[in-house]
Amino acid sequence: MSLVAMQELLDDAEQKGRAVGAFSVGNMEMVMGAVRAAEELRTPIILQIAEVRLPNSPLHLMGPMMLAAAKNASVDIAVHLDHGLRPETVHKALELGFTSVMFDGSQLPLDENIRTVKNVVQLASDYGATVEAELGVVGGNEGEGKAHEALCTDPADAVRFCDETGVDALAVAIGNAHGNYPRLPELRFDVLEAIHKAVCVPLVLHGGTGITPEMFRKCIQLGVRKINIATASFDALAKAAKAYCDTKDGAPNYFELSGCEAQGVYENVKRHIEIFNMQ
Repeated sequence: MSLVAMQELLDDAEQKGRAVGAFSVGNMEMVMGAVRAAEELRTPIILQIAEVRLPNSPLHLMGPMMLAAAKNASVDIAVHLDHGLRPETVHKALELGFTSVMFDGSQLPLDENIRTVKNVVQLASDYGATVEAELGVVGGNEGEGKAHEALCTDPADAVRFCDETGVDALAVAIGNAHGNYPRLPELRFDVLEAIHKAVCVPLVLHGGTGITPEMFRKCIQLGVRKINIATASFDALAKAAKAYCDTKDGAPNYFELSGCEAQGVYENVKRHIEIFNMQ
């Protein structure tokens, strides 16, 4: 078991009728917690980091750590750049050895999104890497950046997009949103079903935090093979750290704090893996 291309994990998920969890990380404790959960459940996962996180978690530091964790894991792990916003960032990730990259051109006009993603697909092919792209607009606020209004993916546009770009996985917008939902989202399963019937590539669900297990299962039944979890893991780490510090009358111990942070992420990742594996 080792570092693998994301395509291998997507193919395996398709064969087993499940989704592979893609867990965002921002520090060592998050990497350790996620990998521990995957190893305990003997389930492959994706470790990923979004470009908007890089000011706090620089790519040249996080990337090698994520790759080392994958190479030394007892399960297959892909390492993915999530929501790449600039082609140069995608290139840097590929040079580091990331086995998957996403270019997010969802805010661009359709023709420009297609042209840019097509170029990324051609670049990634030189590295044997998988490429994900987004069509439509997933709502919410990714990484404390600019908030976006959701715009559902048009199934007809999805067909053209996949045909012309050659992308390996497509992130769709069906009422999902980044961050914490103020209320339970109303996912457009009819749109998801139409896209699933129209295209042959695996579909990706962003904005997984706060979606119910039943909704996850419905999405998986309709072709979703990768589910992103970010906010829930960051929240779990922060909650675990606060709970630990609240118990300390004196100075907290760094090593105990580190262990609690990793434990918080581990519990969150394990819970989601179990949901994604449900039949």
